[in-house]
Amino acid sequence: MDDFLKKFELHWKANRFPNKNELILVALSGGKDSMALATILQQQGYSIAIAHCNYQLRDEASNLDEQLVRDWARQQNVRQHLVRFDTKNKMLELKMGLQETARILRYSWFQSLCIENKYTAIATAHHANDNAETLLINLCKGTGISGLHGIPVRNENVIRPFLFATRQEIDQFVRVYKVPFREDESNAGTQYLRNAVRHNIIPALNELFPNLVDRLYKTTQRIKQVEIIYNEAIKLEQKKLIEKRGLDEYISILKLKKQVGFEAICYEIFKTYHFSAAQIPEIISLMNSASGRFISSATHKVVKDRNFLIITSNASCDSELILIQSEQALIETTEGQFSVKLIDPQDFLNPDANTAFIDADAIAFPLILRKWKTADYFYPLGMGLKKKKLSRFFIDQKIPLHLKSKIWIVESNRKIVWISGLRLDERFKINGHTKKVLQITFLPH
Repeated sequence: MDDFLKKFELHWKANRFPNKNELILVALSGGKDSMALATILQQQGYSIAIAHCNYQLRDEASNLDEQLVRDWARQQNVRQHLVRFDTKNKMLELKMGLQETARILRYSWFQSLCIENKYTAIATAHHANDNAETLLINLCKGTGISGLHGIPVRNENVIRPFLFATRQEIDQFVRVYKVPFREDESNAGTQYLRNAVRHNIIPALNELFPNLVDRLYKTTQRIKQVEIIYNEAIKLEQKKLIEKRGLDEYISILKLKKQVGFEAICYEIFKTYHFSAAQIPEIISLMNSASGRFISSATHKVVKDRNFLIITSNASCDSELILIQSEQALIETTEGQFSVKLIDPQDFLNPDANTAFIDADAIAFPLILRKWKTADYFYPLGMGLKKKKLSRFFIDQKIPLHLKSKIWIVESNRKIVWISGLRLDERFKINGHTKKVLQITFLPH
């Protein structure tokens, strides 16, 4: 067991996770892995709080999970955050599957807790077996090299302290230290893809390749290094191939066809615009078709025009959606122009209604520029992180009905950042710790 604890500390230090004086929020389900993670962090003297989500999907079993977490936190004198989600109704609202809905609910809540309580990081209990399952799933889905590095050890403020450990090592820790936990009965079934891979594929492969999980973990570490080199090469090729003309991007078909490995380059270029791997052969065929033919993704079109492929926004009158790809952009809309640029925090001025100053480290590109929806909500600046529906906000602001349809929303990772011309979201304001400021200015026609 001492060997496991040493490996844990080495993994922690190697990845420069928070020190023992910083506050860490542990995602605690009540299952074996997360209970082991919370226990080891508590034993090693790290400053932690726990967050538990009750999705209310397994009747009394969900409540018993919650009670276990509540009791453990109380016994260990650890601060606890508990929430209950109406997951089934949220699935209908978002029009998404169970796993994706649950992921959105928990991470949105975790991030809000970090903002409210100044937690440095969110620690999850993903381990080497989870990593192996993710690698195999992505390999079979054809996600490209970006899906073959498995689960990242760090994703912004989300950290994975157990990623080095196998399920067997965690099981042994739980037995030795008598860690309390509850087993989710749904994990034993195979109705979910990940469970099917866990119970059917991994054991079969492990018979052919002993120590499979460890082998795959080491493979993902090598792929991460290869990916860095690969991405740099792709960026260079993109700069050579893509020509910006106004709001559209032009790619010379002749130049593209001459590229070594041009199919891979096509995949990397067009996935940015939400084209799937299955659409890449269609885009390649488009190069030889007649002018005017096009292929659409959820957000963009690729149009064949003589010797060029033109990438253009797929916005429509019913549901306009524009991607802001980088920290420097100029975007035309029917209502006006959006200017996006990075500025030094020292250059910050008091914003007017049509300018937003945003903590650049709090967002992730691409940003989405879209029209508002009935179900939208945000945390208006100056209201102390109190959630408010956008429809109610418009009523309070006395926005006339005919003007509501002309208001643009800036969104990052499914969170509203700015109601253009009206109000910034509290979660994205600049503060004393801000290192980079993103300025977005709206110039109405």
